[in-house]
Amino acid sequence: MSGIDSEPAEVWEREGRPVRFVWRGRIYIVIFVRDRWQLPADPAAGVMAGRECWRVEATPVRAVPPAVYELCHDLAADRWSLAAG
Repeated sequence: MSGIDSEPAEVWEREGRPVRFVWRGRIYIVIFVRDRWQLPADPAAGVMAGRECWRVEATPVRAVPPAVYELCHDLAADRWSLAAG
């Protein structure tokens, strides 16, 4: 999913893990965390701090099967973004 255009998201965390997020006006509940990774800082590109990314399965409603999303946290700006798969 990396490289797909991302959009802003508001994310709630518990114990350092995303547990729910708002995207396009809907609240999604994180059901499962598939993966987590760090992207390093790149001063040459003007990125002074890294990003922490999470690949999660989430759903807006319990009756709807979860889909896969990629949430990334820009540590310097304290801003989250989301890419849907």
